[in-house]
Amino acid sequence: MPPEGAGRREADRDQRSRPDLSSDAARGPSPGEDLWHWARCFPNWRPAVRAVPLIERVARWAADKPDAPAYTFVDYSLDPAGVKVTATWADTHRRARAMAARLRAAAEPGERAALLLPQTLDYMMTMLGALYSHVVAVPLFSPDLPGHAERLLGAYTDAAPAVIVTSRDGLPHVDKFLADNDVPRPREIVVADEVDDALAADWRDEPIGFDDLAYLQYTSGSTRRPAGVEITHGNVTANAAQLWAGWAPDRPQPELVSWLPLFHDMGLISTMALPMVNGDHAIYTDPVSFVMNPMRWLELIAERPGKNVYTAGPNFAYEYVASQATPERLAGLDLSGLVTCLNGAEPIRTSTLSVFAGTFGPAGLRPGAQAPGYGLAEATVFVSAAADDTPPTVVHADREALTRGELVPCAEGSDRAAALVSCGGPVGQIVAIVDPETRREQPDGRVGEIWVHGPNTARGYWRNPERSRETFGGELAEPGGLPAGPWLRTGDYGVVHEGRLYVTGRIKDLIIVDGRNHYPQDIEVTAQEAHDAIRPDHVAAFSVQGEDSGELLVVVAERNRRVPLARLDLDEVETAVRAAVNVEHEMSVHDFLLVEPGAVVRTSSGKIARSATRQRYLDGALPTTRQRLESRRKDG
Repeated sequence: MPPEGAGRREADRDQRSRPDLSSDAARGPSPGEDLWHWARCFPNWRPAVRAVPLIERVARWAADKPDAPAYTFVDYSLDPAGVKVTATWADTHRRARAMAARLRAAAEPGERAALLLPQTLDYMMTMLGALYSHVVAVPLFSPDLPGHAERLLGAYTDAAPAVIVTSRDGLPHVDKFLADNDVPRPREIVVADEVDDALAADWRDEPIGFDDLAYLQYTSGSTRRPAGVEITHGNVTANAAQLWAGWAPDRPQPELVSWLPLFHDMGLISTMALPMVNGDHAIYTDPVSFVMNPMRWLELIAERPGKNVYTAGPNFAYEYVASQATPERLAGLDLSGLVTCLNGAEPIRTSTLSVFAGTFGPAGLRPGAQAPGYGLAEATVFVSAAADDTPPTVVHADREALTRGELVPCAEGSDRAAALVSCGGPVGQIVAIVDPETRREQPDGRVGEIWVHGPNTARGYWRNPERSRETFGGELAEPGGLPAGPWLRTGDYGVVHEGRLYVTGRIKDLIIVDGRNHYPQDIEVTAQEAHDAIRPDHVAAFSVQGEDSGELLVVVAERNRRVPLARLDLDEVETAVRAAVNVEHEMSVHDFLLVEPGAVVRTSSGKIARSATRQRYLDGALPTTRQRLESRRKDG
C-alpha cells in the first residue's frame, strides 16, 4: 500500500488522469489498471448508473427491449432435467409493479415485508416489487428450509415485519412457524403466486432516493448473532456497478448463471442486481437443486456456448462440484463461454483453485476464469476481486512472520510457508489496512484490519445504534490523503502486498497462545490433512480460557462419512491431529473432539462459525463420535 497521502499527491501531480465523472464512460478503471492507485486517486468516483436508482432501470429495459429475457428460473423439482421459466423485461416490470401495489395495500412505507417463500421466479418479483414500493424487504426463506430454523427465528423477530410474503405451497410452513414460535404476528400474509398482474395498472411511481432504505440483509456472521444490515437504494445501485466493473465485463451479451440463495448478499446482488445495470439476463436455480446435483451448475453454464457467462460461489462450492465431476459428466461439457467465476464468501484455498482448474480445464475452462474476491454484507457485498483474466495470484508467506503481523514471502516448499490467495483490488471504493488499536494506516506488508469507505457501505444495523457506531463509524487518527471517516471496520485481518489484497482471517477468531498469533484456518487445514477420518472443510479451531488465565487451543472436527465407523480408531485420529499441529504450528492442542457430521456450526454463506461452535463445546452440546461408538456397543 502506498504511504499516507500518496494517493492525493499522485492525483495532484497528474490531473490529466482524472476521469470525466459526468460521462457514461466513467464506469471505473480500465482493465489492468492499478486499482489501489485508482481508488485512492478518485475516492469520489460514482458509477454513472448511480445517477438513477437501480430499480428505476427496470422500466427502461422494459421500454427498450421488452421481449429480451431478464430472469430465468430453472425448476428441478418438476423435472430432473430442469424446467425453465423466463420473465422478459416487460414481464418483470409488470409483475414487480403489481407486487408493489399489493405490498402497499398491506403495509405502509418503511414497514417490513418478510420473504418466507421458496427460491423461484416469484421470489425475485417480490424483491423487485418491494424495491418499488418503499416497503422494506427482508429477504429470508421458507420455514421448511432445513438447517436454518434458528437464523430465521432471530431475523424475523428482529425485523418485526408487518407483512409476510410466501407461496401457496409455502403457506402451511409459515402457519406452523407462526404457531410454534413466540414471534410478532404480521398484519397480513400475501401469497405471491396469487397476486394479480392486473394490479400493475394501479401502481403509481413514487420518487426513490438514494438514501431510502431498500432492504435488510440479515447476516449470521462467523462470530456473532444475526444482524440486519440496512442497505439503501444508493448502496445497491453503487455495488452492482462496482461488481460489474470489477468483473470487467468487456464482452457482449453477458449472462449470469447462479444457484446462490437470494436471501444471501452474494446471491442477491449477483442474481437480482447485476442484470438491472445493463439489462442483461440471469439464469438461476435454488441451492437445494445444486446440493442434490452440483453438476447442474456447470451444465447450465455449458448450455450457453454462444454467450459470455459469469458466475459466483463460495470456496466450498468449487471444491464440491469438482469432487462430483465424473468422466461421464465431463464428456461433452463446454465451459469455453465461462468468462469469470468469482470465488468468495469464505476463506479461499489454493487446493480448491488447483482442483477446480485441473478438473474442468479439459472442458474448456480458461486459466484466468477463476477470480478470488472479498466482500461482506456491511459493504452490500462486493469489495474487491482479482478478475484480470490471469490465473489467481498466490503468495507464500513465512508463517512465523505472519504471527508477528508481517507478510514476508518465502519459498513455496518451505516448511514455514503459508499460502495466501490474492483478492485483487477495490473498485469505486477505498480499502485501507489499519491498526485497529491506533487507528493508523499500515504500510505495505503489515497486517491490520481491513477498513472500507465508499458509496456501497451500509448506513448501519437495524435498531442497533451502538453496534452501528462500532462497525460503521471508524475514524482514521492520521488520514493523510484518505477520508478521515466514516469507515466500515470489517473485523477481518488483511495485508496489501505488491498492490494486492490478501485476507488473513477474522479478528475475533484469532488464537493467541503464549503471546503468538495463530490464524484458525491454518490450524484447521493442518488438522483435516492429518487423517482421512476428518471431513474436509468441517473443522473449527478456537481458544478457551485456561485456569492460569492463558488461552488454550481446541480443535473440533467432523467425522468423514467415507471412513466406516467399524474401522475408526479414535485414538489414532487424535494422535495424528495433535502431532500435525505441534509440528506445523509449534503449539499443543489442549482438547480435540471428533464429532458427528453436521455438528460444526456454519454461517449462511458456508463459513465456519467458530464462536457458535465454541459455545456448543463449552455447553457440552457437541455430539461426539466417541459417544456414537459407545452407544452402538451398548446397543449391540
